[in-house]
Amino acid sequence: MATLTTASRMVVKIGSALLVDRNTGQLRLEWLQSLAQDVAWLKGQGTDVILVSSGSIALGRGVLGLPMQTLPLEQSQAAAAVGQIRLARAYEEALTPHDITTAQVLVTLEDSADRRRYLNSRATLETLLGLGVVPIVNENDTVATDEIRYGDNDRLGAQIAVTVGADQLILLSDVDGFYSGNPTEDATATRYDVIEQITPEIEAMAGDAGSGLSKGGMKTKLLAAKMATAAGCAMAITEGSPLNPLKALEKGANCTWFTATLDPHAARKRWISAMKPRGEILIDDGAVTALTNGKSLLPVGIVDVTGEFGRGDPVTILDAAARPLAQGLSRYTAYEANAIKGRKSSEIEATLGYPGRAVLIHRDDLAL
Repeated sequence: MATLTTASRMVVKIGSALLVDRNTGQLRLEWLQSLAQDVAWLKGQGTDVILVSSGSIALGRGVLGLPMQTLPLEQSQAAAAVGQIRLARAYEEALTPHDITTAQVLVTLEDSADRRRYLNSRATLETLLGLGVVPIVNENDTVATDEIRYGDNDRLGAQIAVTVGADQLILLSDVDGFYSGNPTEDATATRYDVIEQITPEIEAMAGDAGSGLSKGGMKTKLLAAKMATAAGCAMAITEGSPLNPLKALEKGANCTWFTATLDPHAARKRWISAMKPRGEILIDDGAVTALTNGKSLLPVGIVDVTGEFGRGDPVTILDAAARPLAQGLSRYTAYEANAIKGRKSSEIEATLGYPGRAVLIHRDDLAL
């Protein structure tokens, strides 16, 4: 059974029904403070933590006096606009006593579907984590339309876990795991402690219904598990309503763990290697040595650039003898890469006329 203290990077998804009292529309402050204690405990163990939190619409509708049933899009967006600021402030006030800095990160489905936006999101989250910050991620319900929505934070949590290379994703839910049937309707339904493979039989057991203020049902959780485990991230579903839910999970609370066969680093490298390259970058011997020693690719080591590619597109890296060495995701377009090839990182702004990233391909986006 997995233990939380072994995680180097963890994403925790928090549903609306846990954070907001469904009867009053008010924040469950005591519960949030207990979660903050858990986050501080994990941070003290050396674990990076990202919180993917629902709750902005639920908080906003209470302030605006909107009904608890499904709202029209424009009312949902208005409620989100009011609720987002309150949600961010609530997390800040809960975590500040533990000397933890928070950041609000609002995303839409487009931010992961577009490779350039994906790389920008990844770079921002990596920088925040490197600075010791706990990012609070939510879908940007103020601007998101049906076409660019995740629609539930289970899959958003999985996408964030994939983006940052997390090794554990915890879904704090209103159920204590995955059951063979709906336990409220089927007295014979049994909970799985561990699921090593999501088979068609497992998928057939999932229902559609969410509960209360939550949008996600068990099917969305299985989709999240598929996404996370394919990227090397183990995932747990556990009851989130008790105080200190993460410590409770560590102490053996009921849950279901979905295991991952690869570690996140290896899974990401495999994904990058499988992509169809859009161009080629020829590098010198010094850059070859740097890459084989686990370094990033700097512009100064580039000899030639061919092909038409944009930011975030995959490219093949060739050694000085034009032999394929690696594949990676470029942080510059082909035009920009050509302009800065052979130049020091300190010369990028003067060359392009605007500041850019110091590396052309980061080592985390590189597969040898």
